[in-house]
Amino acid sequence: MKENKFPYFPKGFLWGGAQAASQADGAYNEDGKGLNSSDVQPYLKGMSNSEIQKLETDGMKIEQVRKNVKDIMDYFPKRFGIDFYHTYPEDIKLLADMGFKSFRTSLDWSRIFPNGDDEEPNKVALEHYDKMIDCLLSYGIEPIITMNHYETPINITLKYGGWPNRQVIQMFEKFGKTLLDWFGEKVKYWIVVNQINMVQIEPFLSVGVCSDQYENEEEALYQAVHNQMVAAAWIKKYAVSLNNPDIQIGTMVADGTTYPATCKPDDVILSMRQNRLQYFFTDVQFRGYYPEYAKNYLEQRGDKLDIKDDDLELLSNNHMDFLAISYYYSKVADSTKNSYKPSDTSPNPYLRESPWGWAVDPQGLYNTLSQYWDRYQKPIIIAENGIGMYDKIEDGKIHDPYRSDYLSEHIEQVGRAINDGAKVIAYCAWGPIDIVSCSSQQMSKRYGFIYVDKDDDGNGSGKRILKDSYYWYKNVISTNGKGI
Repeated sequence: MKENKFPYFPKGFLWGGAQAASQADGAYNEDGKGLNSSDVQPYLKGMSNSEIQKLETDGMKIEQVRKNVKDIMDYFPKRFGIDFYHTYPEDIKLLADMGFKSFRTSLDWSRIFPNGDDEEPNKVALEHYDKMIDCLLSYGIEPIITMNHYETPINITLKYGGWPNRQVIQMFEKFGKTLLDWFGEKVKYWIVVNQINMVQIEPFLSVGVCSDQYENEEEALYQAVHNQMVAAAWIKKYAVSLNNPDIQIGTMVADGTTYPATCKPDDVILSMRQNRLQYFFTDVQFRGYYPEYAKNYLEQRGDKLDIKDDDLELLSNNHMDFLAISYYYSKVADSTKNSYKPSDTSPNPYLRESPWGWAVDPQGLYNTLSQYWDRYQKPIIIAENGIGMYDKIEDGKIHDPYRSDYLSEHIEQVGRAINDGAKVIAYCAWGPIDIVSCSSQQMSKRYGFIYVDKDDDGNGSGKRILKDSYYWYKNVISTNGKGI
């Protein structure tokens, strides 16, 4: 254990962790749940980590989705998760024993509105989540709830073409209204859409669009994001109408900041322009209008979005209350290799990588927190931060100093940003209990402080085992960040 150089965490700081219902809950065929975008992703056995992640970026084709919906032979890990749907009382107690002050999770849209376009919500699902939230509150754990964490009902993809269809706006508004009506007195922090900018990298999960559904895919994806931002603004407006000042509505981005590969002006300008296309999402939601650089980008591509005057009025009058950020790695922009497209980046040769090729860059977290704070002066929640690693059981224990080291280095940079004035109010480590990986559908890509006895093929007892990092993080929380 080392002493934090920047022990500037305020009293009441919300230490905790985060997960997604789509990766943890399981119970895909119980209590009226419908399939969602995560439920149709099979485990690709025998493929390398890099091959699996390339397929993720390439997206899924419509016929493949139709086939997977009916497939009962192959293994779809996210349909089963870690059975959190049934084990949440025991799991939440383990988090409470660690001292958690907050816990971020999602309420599966496809469980509450199984088809997305249902007339009435699934009351059984609402009652289930009500009990889960009550369980968190009974331990003094602040729930941070994501409305949509890659859980778009698959019917919306197959019947409506995903989020580019403006009809989906009203469906999601109905879903958001239902959540606020049911849980608004219990839940203060609401993240409307998980990592809204990941549409650039994970289009199928983000907006339910197959790679062959639209002739101009990028135009469709930006239309989808516009529709999500409009829905979020409507939800903010509805939240205000409830006259409950405790309710906070936020947006979330995955950090996409790039560094220039060199000090060559071409590299510096390319990284600046790429970064602006990341700020586009938050500029619209915090400033209330489309910036000129974004309009120019779309115009130069020939993309024509269906943007109504009412949309612009909603966006202008209903800004988000806080910013949630996920942070895992950084990349660079090299003008000799990369284009203006924000997902076209290069690895940083100065950084070590995880087994999945994710660069380890603690100072990058300080950089992104500082940049976003300076730009908006809005409260920030670190909604995800962690490292996926292979863990080994030795004599019934898991020794994972690599996890504690990674998190320690990053938490120190959070304190550094707070010391410089950034109002960071929560730190949610991803994910405190091992869950199915979002990008690779693997259990072996483990993030947790708590080990789950389950392998990539779904075999195992599901038993929970506390790792060494469990006790390390418990101490971090009890010392309010000093004992990292």
